Amino acid sequence: MEYTHVGRLGLVVSRLCLGTMNFGPHTSEPDSHAIMDDAVAHGLNLFDTANVYGRHLGVGASEEIIGRWFAKGGGRRDKVVLATKVYGQMGEWPNEGRLSKLGIRNACEASLTRLRTDHIDLYQMHHIDRQAWWDEIWEAMEQLKVEGKILYVGSSNFAGWHIARANEIASRRHSLGLAAEQSIYNLSARTIELEVIPAVRDYGMGLISYSPLAGGLLAGALHKVVEGRRSQEYMLQELDDHRVQLEKWEALCDELGERPSDVALAWLLAQPAVTAPIIGPRTVEQLESSMKALDVRLEQEVLNRLDEIFPGPGGPAPEAYAW
Repeated sequence: MEYTHVGRLGLVVSRLCLGTMNFGPHTSEPDSHAIMDDAVAHGLNLFDTANVYGRHLGVGASEEIIGRWFAKGGGRRDKVVLATKVYGQMGEWPNEGRLSKLGIRNACEASLTRLRTDHIDLYQMHHIDRQAWWDEIWEAMEQLKVEGKILYVGSSNFAGWHIARANEIASRRHSLGLAAEQSIYNLSARTIELEVIPAVRDYGMGLISYSPLAGGLLAGALHKVVEGRRSQEYMLQELDDHRVQLEKWEALCDELGERPSDVALAWLLAQPAVTAPIIGPRTVEQLESSMKALDVRLEQEVLNRLDEIFPGPGGPAPEAYAW
């Protein structure tokens, strides 16, 4: 396993992040525990979840599965940099969601109980709350830090100016500010290169990227359809909309002799701002398969060709913001 620092922080994490959204809804608890055991065995130490994951199975179902895995002992909790999220509506009453001080405090206490731990390493705001002032949010987070219940604060799905505003107010309060941003980022979704990535890099933050395979679009979707594998209707429409682009993409992967999913992850790992892409395996076999991407090295010529197939919104050259 390869490791890196989260932005300019001393915190060190694995280059792949284990996403747990499937734990409960699509992966049974025994299988989820097996995936986490295998992840740790491979040296993967960054686990990402959220209080809303698996909620239709019961409030905080995915967090509870992780908590019961921690409860098995064997140093499991100590080996993991645990990230979870706050914002989602967890009940019908007011203040059971979003980012009021009361809501943040109650959500954190509930996550700690479900996760069976005394602290969260990275507590991420799942979305911006335009109805909560930053002084209130930071006061809540600072109190949780003082109590030892969270160590770092992160954001998710923030715009660049949200990141700047949050960090400037944190600085005014003599606080560390945001440690990391979690955004959708892949070859076919590069909008964050315009403002989010420059903000992340300028403030010394880490970047955790989700949906690295664009919902399966970058995982050899055309080949799978040709081979007769079942595809959902929305995916077939996506294939029709991007067929020419995907044909070039899959042809390049064939030329490299690598699986499209591995090349898509390797591209993210080659981006200077990215700390770790999130992988969300449903089985141990899928986890093992994702590890292969760590061995794929993309030459500059290949990166240039990928820019031609999937040009970024600000132009084809990511070096423009790699200061």
